[in-house]
Amino acid sequence: VQLQASGGGLVQAGGSLRLSCAASGGTFSSYVMGWFRQAPGKEREFVARITWSGYGIRYADSVKGRFTISRDNAKNSVYLQMNGLKPEDTAVYYCAADRMSSDSYYSEHEYDYWGQGTQVTVSS
Repeated sequence: VQLQASGGGLVQAGGSLRLSCAASGGTFSSYVMGWFRQAPGKEREFVARITWSGYGIRYADSVKGRFTISRDNAKNSVYLQMNGLKPEDTAVYYCAADRMSSDSYYSEHEYDYWGQGTQVTVSS
């Protein structure tokens, strides 16, 4: 499975961005999809996850109420709508695919495939 993330950019605090992740080469509709991010000097951290049916949505506490994950299985794509962006949201954002749903969805080690990342920079 190949994952291609896009949609990052530079935005002012309080602004919005929508990230997209297009999948190819696999059965997208069967995968749990997640978004992670990695800020400079920090470890990669969980952001959001959505199961194959579009349910089972989970968010990190830091983004709850501001970010929305969704997917379109017909387009082999997963999205991350980010509103109310803060400077601390600045990071490289990665999409990832997991072949099996797991209670450890917040761990990057659960995911089998990764995209290349897209940079999100939020200025104050």
